[in-house]
Amino acid sequence: MQHVHRARVFLSAALMLCAAAGSASAAESTPRAVSPIFGVSIPEGYRSWQLIAPAEEAAPLDELRVVLGNPAAVKAIQDLKGPFPDGAILVKLAYKRKQSPEFASATVPGQATTVQIMVKDSKRYASTGGWGFGRFIGGVPTDAAQHQTCFACHEARAAKDRDYVFTRFAP
Repeated sequence: MQHVHRARVFLSAALMLCAAAGSASAAESTPRAVSPIFGVSIPEGYRSWQLIAPAEEAAPLDELRVVLGNPAAVKAIQDLKGPFPDGAILVKLAYKRKQSPEFASATVPGQATTVQIMVKDSKRYASTGGWGFGRFIGGVPTDAAQHQTCFACHEARAAKDRDYVFTRFAP
C-alpha cells in the first residue's frame, strides 16, 4: 500500500512539473543563447511538448525532473526501434525538491535548476553518438567544461543500443 501511495505522490509531483513547464519563463522571452561546443539552443515551444517521463534524482542533487520530447522523439521512444531519428529533441527540466506546504507527504517542484537538451543530428554530432547537448541555467548556457562532460556521461552510463538515452517512456 505504501508503494501505491508513493507512486501517486510521485505522479502528482510529475503533473505539477508539467504544469510548471507550461508557464512562461525568462528563457523563452530572451534571445536564443546557444551552448558552447554544440551550438544547441532552448527550442521554441518546448514547454508544450509531450511528457515522456518524470524522474527523481537522489542526493546530492535532490531534484525532481521531467523529460519532454518533440513529436519525433516521442514516436521514437514509444516505438523502441533503433536509434532516434535526426531532428528528435529531448528536454529535461530540473527542479529542487521541496515538501508541499499543503500536503506533508508530497514532494513538489521548488526552484528551477537547469534545462538540459539533447538534439539528434547524426552528421553534425557524429563524434558524440549523433547527439548535441545544451545545459542552461536561467536561460544562460553553462560553460564549455560542463558541456564536455555530457556525452562522456551518456556514453559511460547508457548502452549504445539505447542510443545514449537514459529516459524510457513512462508506462
